[in-house]
Amino acid sequence: MADHGITSFGAYIPRLRLQRSAVLEANTWANAALAANGKGERSMCNWDEDSVTMAVEAARDTLQDSDREAIGAVHLASTTLPFSDRQNAGIVAEALNLGENIGTLDVTSSQRAGTTGLINALNTVAAGAAGTVLFCTSEHRKSQTGTPQELLYGDGAAALTLGNENVIAKVLGHHTVSVDFVDHYRGQGSDYDYDWEERWIRDEGYNKIVPSAVSAALDKAGVAAADIDRFILPCVLRRVPESIAKGLGLRDDAVVDTLQAVCGDTGAAHAVVLLCRALEDAEPGQKILVTGFGQGCDVLLFEVTDAIRSLTPRSAVSGYLARRSAEANYDKYLTFNNLVAKDFGKRAEVDKQTALTTLFRNRKMLTGFIGGKCTKCGTIQFPKSHYCVNPNCGEADSQVDHPMADTGGKVNTWTADSLTFSIDPPAYFGMVQFDGGGRLMVDFTDVDKETFDIGARVRMTFRVRDIDPERGFRKYFWKAIQVDDAA
Repeated sequence: MADHGITSFGAYIPRLRLQRSAVLEANTWANAALAANGKGERSMCNWDEDSVTMAVEAARDTLQDSDREAIGAVHLASTTLPFSDRQNAGIVAEALNLGENIGTLDVTSSQRAGTTGLINALNTVAAGAAGTVLFCTSEHRKSQTGTPQELLYGDGAAALTLGNENVIAKVLGHHTVSVDFVDHYRGQGSDYDYDWEERWIRDEGYNKIVPSAVSAALDKAGVAAADIDRFILPCVLRRVPESIAKGLGLRDDAVVDTLQAVCGDTGAAHAVVLLCRALEDAEPGQKILVTGFGQGCDVLLFEVTDAIRSLTPRSAVSGYLARRSAEANYDKYLTFNNLVAKDFGKRAEVDKQTALTTLFRNRKMLTGFIGGKCTKCGTIQFPKSHYCVNPNCGEADSQVDHPMADTGGKVNTWTADSLTFSIDPPAYFGMVQFDGGGRLMVDFTDVDKETFDIGARVRMTFRVRDIDPERGFRKYFWKAIQVDDAA
């Protein structure tokens, strides 16, 4: 059988970084022990981000030099999917304009959903069942205020394409151990994880389950522990990855930084986030060992190939970590995560029901951000319509679908409105002129108030447009964010 494995990778970390010092300032009066985890910062979703929007952005980072028509399936792993009964992976596929003849799958219910999902996706590729598989994993966990989890968690996503050609990291083997060891859980209908005692988790969980799983995986692959160049073990408990690596005979320099100081633990996504970070500076021939812990342990072993040198540069983990905005407003974090009851005033009291018929009929425009291009004069417009908007053309039924999500543009006009309801006021909106043609009134998000102005370069990003709390529905659309001139 031909080598199969990873053909491309990408990631997404939200721009906002909650300063842990702000959490301590608000909560150490009640729990002084929080200070043990109070250094650094953690990634924090904006109010209009969730596990679906982050997965879309990670996938876009991955697919920049990929043939989207070759993708036969989209798999999404997360324990914080916004819909319990709606195919979340289907939203991702729709946003990426991957067509209807595609398989979609949600993988959930365990912190090792990311690695379990990755193994399943690799097996799908090996069986020749779906051509190229786009595998995404994303997490946006809530945590109770004043808990260690609030400091230790982070938000983020990663994505991989898996196939049999142009493989940048071939899979040498994988192994799974399933043990109903409950280090934490989140019951049906609960918003928060319930954790057990740390020493028990370390001694009876990680220290016993992970080594046996890794040893079995190495034996199956015929690889010695000393030959491993990168060892990935997501864990918020200090020194556990280093201790396990030493016990297994792995080199000290093989242990990959868990990014706790600058990002936090991204839950089910974290093993793949760390894998993407390792691939950013990996060299051909290096062997990468990835583990995922949670009611057992998944172990995957990859070997980097020469093809990684020809991969187009991407933002990946380090790029998005560098694109940061420090957030010291703890109340904003609480509000964005619906952890406090906030009165937004009368303007917020609007029924936000979504007409599902309209959403379906306009799904290419709303979810996929598809405009139109006139086949007679070449004019690009959004939305696509019956007539060409060029006053010198006006041709009827002349437009073909024209994807615009990856088209950059610049700000023609903008307004910061403090009267319109916004969870993060003021509400920024205005006119964007797209490169090559087409313009649209859009919402702006992740605004840098110091540098944002007319002429600023922007790109489109997939975000939550509205949340209907009465019916539990989320409406997605595309917004504009500012980028560097060189981006």
